[in-house]
Amino acid sequence: MKREVTLTVNDRSYTRQVEPRLLLSDFLRHELALTGTHVGCEHGICGACTVLLDGEPIRSCLIFAVQADGHGVTTVEGLSDDPGNLHPLQQAFWEAHGLQCGFCTPGILMTLLPFLQEHPDPSEDEIRQALSGNLCRCTGYQFIVEAARRAAEKLHAPQGGAA
Repeated sequence: MKREVTLTVNDRSYTRQVEPRLLLSDFLRHELALTGTHVGCEHGICGACTVLLDGEPIRSCLIFAVQADGHGVTTVEGLSDDPGNLHPLQQAFWEAHGLQCGFCTPGILMTLLPFLQEHPDPSEDEIRQALSGNLCRCTGYQFIVEAARRAAEKLHAPQGGAA
């Protein structure tokens, strides 16, 4: 028996009838066509499906859509919908070549966003610790760490200042 859920995703409200067993990741990808949320391991280990639930990073493959009923979800699509005006975090990844193949990137971005909001000047060790739950199969975390450092500068630069 389906159940009605209403979620605010990227500041837009959606109401759908869903099976109670529908994962949030599948809800986002298949019901809302927000395919930026990737599903890698389906066990919450790789972090590719990370989204923000009420501002906190969660693995969307580990909760059901009905559990998110009434809550706010932010996906990678919520960072910026204008390719010409990327979010500072996205811009830093582009500049520092932190994208690699890109499969894990949305989950990494959604992990880093709240981390960088709480840590305006993180050390390399702090960044690596924050990313320890996100697996990049391309290896080469060095560019990702550099991108996170650039993003921290951009996010916390004074208004009108160049980063």
